[in-house]
Amino acid sequence: MMLEVRNLSAGYGKKTILHDVSFSLESGTMTGLLGSNGSGKTTLLKSLCGLLPHTGQVTLQGMPLEQLSPRALARRCSLICQRSGISIDISALDVVLMGFNARLRLLDSPGEAHRRIAMEHLTHLGLAELAGRDYATLSEGQKQLVILARALSQDTPVMLMDEPDSALDFVNRHMVLGKIREVLHERQQAVLITLHDPNFALSYCDRLLLMQDGTIVTEIDMRNTDRATIEAALGIIYGEIAVLEYKERYIMTRR
Repeated sequence: MMLEVRNLSAGYGKKTILHDVSFSLESGTMTGLLGSNGSGKTTLLKSLCGLLPHTGQVTLQGMPLEQLSPRALARRCSLICQRSGISIDISALDVVLMGFNARLRLLDSPGEAHRRIAMEHLTHLGLAELAGRDYATLSEGQKQLVILARALSQDTPVMLMDEPDSALDFVNRHMVLGKIREVLHERQQAVLITLHDPNFALSYCDRLLLMQDGTIVTEIDMRNTDRATIEAALGIIYGEIAVLEYKERYIMTRR
């Protein structure tokens, strides 16, 4: 297992959001985290990468989270948020090069080999011509793709993604999610991704974790679960829905 979570509880101040959450992530799998707004999805991701205090146990490649230094954690786990928080003047290429920081020695800078790899990631995401552009001038969708390229450069066994498709149009959502799935299978990484639209999760994820009121109420292995079981599980959090089969994929719709 790349990541194991046992009886995790966390929150903000005195308010507990997560309650005894337990699950694991396998290498080479894309696991979707679904739930309504306020169910605890973002809180869970922040807890898993050490941004929030918690009780319970989180282990990354067998190492307890609390025993990892920030640099050691950054070599094992990357996080893509809905917004990057970058507000300085910096090129798109330099943003991608940030992904190598955890693997460089103190005071070292990325070299030509790093720049070549960073450009490869930008090229694969269709952003090669934007490498020299100021990151702040890019569209929100372009910014999110650059952050994805940075995460690919960080090259961690575990990738946590908080709605990385939120600023993308329909076509680019499919492109990005397809690229994420392709890369994780090639590198045998484990991805935990929150998605707003369950139909994208049904199309691209190997497993689904369904959250409600700060707990995981059920999980679905999309590789060996029938349509009726998937429909019943999704109905727990989405209410009266139907799951239809279309070209070897499932589509959720309202009844």
